[in-house]
Amino acid sequence: QVQLVESGGGLVQPGGSLRLSCAASGNKFSIDTMGWYRQAPGKQRELVATITSRGATTYADSVKGRFTISRDNAKNTVYLQMNSLKPEDTAVYYCKSFLSGSWGQGTQVTVSS
Repeated sequence: QVQLVESGGGLVQPGGSLRLSCAASGNKFSIDTMGWYRQAPGKQRELVATITSRGATTYADSVKGRFTISRDNAKNTVYLQMNSLKPEDTAVYYCKSFLSGSWGQGTQVTVSS
């Protein structure tokens, strides 16, 4: 019964930046591992980044050095800071609660000139 509400998607030029937010409901956010995934048209959904309750992070090789996942437990929110965006980053981005298995609704990120 965890609800995840994403925001921050939009259209950005190559080389630009965007910050995605995912606000979670419930009382277990602080002990939850959260993840960001993305899915481009015709492609499988792929894991982009994760962050544990203790702040340990992982990243897909394709985004290392460009994306940063973070969390604010006081706000029950996980973020994805995306810098140096490329056209191949274009996708619908989803957040996920690993404890509950819940997904956000997705937010569209389009990188194009």
